[in-house]
Amino acid sequence: MDFINMFIDSMPFSIDLSYMERVVILLCVGLCTFKITSLLIKRSNLVRHLKAFPGPPAHWFFGHALEMKRDGTEFDKSVAWGVRFPFAFPVWFGPFLSILNLHHPDYIKTLLSSTEPKDDIAYRFIKPWIGDGLLVSSGQKWFNHRRLLTPGFHYKILKPYVKTMADCSRLMLDKWEGYSQTNEFFEVFGPVSLMSLDNIMRCAFSNNSNCQNEGETNTYIKAVYELSDLVNMRIRVFPYHSDLIFYLSPHGFRFRRACRVTHRHTEEVIRKRKEALMEEAKPEQTQAKRNLDFLDILLCARDEDDNALSDEVIRAEVDTFMFEGHDTTASSISFLMYSLASHPQHQEICREEILQVLGDKETLDWDDLRSYIGAALYSHHRNSMIWENPKVFDPLRFLPENVSKRHPHAFLPFSAGPRNCIGQNFAMNEMKVVIAQTLRRYQLMADPARPPKVAARLVLCALNGIYIKIKPLQPGATTSLSMKMP
Repeated sequence: MDFINMFIDSMPFSIDLSYMERVVILLCVGLCTFKITSLLIKRSNLVRHLKAFPGPPAHWFFGHALEMKRDGTEFDKSVAWGVRFPFAFPVWFGPFLSILNLHHPDYIKTLLSSTEPKDDIAYRFIKPWIGDGLLVSSGQKWFNHRRLLTPGFHYKILKPYVKTMADCSRLMLDKWEGYSQTNEFFEVFGPVSLMSLDNIMRCAFSNNSNCQNEGETNTYIKAVYELSDLVNMRIRVFPYHSDLIFYLSPHGFRFRRACRVTHRHTEEVIRKRKEALMEEAKPEQTQAKRNLDFLDILLCARDEDDNALSDEVIRAEVDTFMFEGHDTTASSISFLMYSLASHPQHQEICREEILQVLGDKETLDWDDLRSYIGAALYSHHRNSMIWENPKVFDPLRFLPENVSKRHPHAFLPFSAGPRNCIGQNFAMNEMKVVIAQTLRRYQLMADPARPPKVAARLVLCALNGIYIKIKPLQPGATTSLSMKMP
């Protein structure tokens, strides 16, 4: 007590406090001192560990946050730093958090070959939304769930999805018919995102959501967009790394509200499927048997003790797959359409191949999916040490004879190693189906006045939208080329 009194009495102002008030003040001061000391030790350790990796100069408090402006130029900054530091460089988010950015295949191979768990920085911010599903889980839980879910991506399961993907993309393209007559540019990410959600709902959950007809008034779509923005903002705003500060803020309130919307949506999908499975089990039912889908596998899965998965576990995997399976492919398809619209020579090569494969067929089958088309990562895929003219859109880079000359980890659209994307075949099939359906029907032209301003969210996106215009193709029309596909 003498120490407490001496401490309070030494304060530079007169104050009359009770014993308990003095104890509380001392505890608060001690807690603040402990927290500040811990943060300073953490920063000291970070600086020491990162000493071997030179990087761009950082502000002592803001780090590089002020340089990573959310105006569509942040990736340009990252690529420019990659030119100066071609293997790895640290990026500071405030004074106490730094991430070592790797963008050379030798370094990335070592990282992705590791079985270490994912970080608890960015991924812990997304857990309240998607739960402890396959994306963020680790250790034995991740291994068990990966084993349980892998059968859901067998080609026999994926094969019937191709027709559904074609139907979803055809519905979108039918809605674009009006644009083909007006010669006006329009934004594509919105309708592509709705199409992708429609597709994942039909394929993985046998649920006709009608979201393409409802438009962007769909509450689930709005909630997913809001959650993506809020998680990305929380990563960038250092005070929001504190759960207490974030959840007491208006942004934290919006985050919890959007989580409730997505969780209610998921729970409704699961409830309806359980009811459907009970009906299908009745012998008097004469309805046609559905194709086995992702949700069926989840509901029928058994753990190592032969127990069914809990509702919480099922919801986490459904939320994970709903996010990863629609937003990511929507972004890839939209940017791919813009790239093809900006490079008509490559668009025509793709169209000729599609017409050669499909002929007069109106839709695609499983056996038609033979094109080599992929989405790209960003800084790693623009490393001038690996790629010639890294900013040029050139699909011919991926012809077999060119790929064979590069490092096997030079191109990683779906990651690599034991934590690679479990749904990569599903995503590639969807992109092939949608692009093939589109190029078979329309010629794409980019809006030169509105190039996309690329920005980092949970997935790659354009701040100002992605604008193209389309022109209907005459039956059998194609442009002659001076170059030939091998």
